Amino acid sequence: MTVQQQLSAYTREPDNLRAIRYRTSGNGHGSIVRLMSPSDLGQLIKPFVFLDLFEGEASFINRMPMHPHSGIATVTLITEGNLRFEDADSGKGMIDYGGVEWMRAGGGVWHGKEMSVGTSQRIQGFQLWVALPPELENGSVDSQYLESGAMPEVGPARVILGVHQGVQSPVRAPAGMNYLLVTLSLGETWTYTPPEGHESLWLSVSRGLLAAPDLVSAGEMAVFEPGNSAVTLKALREDTVFVIGSAQPHPYELALGNYSVHTNPQALREGEAKIAEIGVRLREYLQKSDGAAVPVFK
Repeated sequence: MTVQQQLSAYTREPDNLRAIRYRTSGNGHGSIVRLMSPSDLGQLIKPFVFLDLFEGEASFINRMPMHPHSGIATVTLITEGNLRFEDADSGKGMIDYGGVEWMRAGGGVWHGKEMSVGTSQRIQGFQLWVALPPELENGSVDSQYLESGAMPEVGPARVILGVHQGVQSPVRAPAGMNYLLVTLSLGETWTYTPPEGHESLWLSVSRGLLAAPDLVSAGEMAVFEPGNSAVTLKALREDTVFVIGSAQPHPYELALGNYSVHTNPQALREGEAKIAEIGVRLREYLQKSDGAAVPVFK
């Protein structure tokens, strides 16, 4: 049966009436495809404001430069291969499929060298930014490195952020948002019912082909119409892998810097000033370091 025949056979149930509003294949930058930025789709589904899909030879991770953030948290999720992490507080370990680095930048941080090549030749995954609420956007930095075994599962879904069917993620994220990693076998269907108030809903496929009910291919991101109804999804290829996120709307305008997202211009100025101050100390540190892994610098 062809993909189109499979799709035609996929009956629209009432839960499938939540239409896809926007879709994108993003813009490629070498091993990285930018699917969403705070200035485009991030305006529609905030607190989710940025999404990269990265894929390629694992060595590209060594070319990642140190860079700053403030006002956001980053969630780096591995969907293929593995990376090593090294952190003074968390120790050393390996993040593979379903493993996560959570980094709450708060008032300011530099990072980019705390993870390095693991044992796999290739790597694939997503990096997501979430905008922080006012009480956290200029607050302290918080980092977690969670190996895949630490991430709870509900059926085919791993709970990366939030609570799904009563199962809580160990990531110390603000309440009001869910982020799941799902793998479906060919022909398998799965229904996601967002928690009450989660009006923002989106997904992105890293491998395979998904009927949502419209087709969403590997490398695409789809944003659903606002609402609270469920969606039923079906895999049209073996081992279809995707992430799906839902959230209560972020009720603030986005004040944007080069690497920062805040709720107002004053908070942004404070964050960028802190970033500049940390940058001075980071340059001094790098002059004395031996070129090994650099911890999240705060």
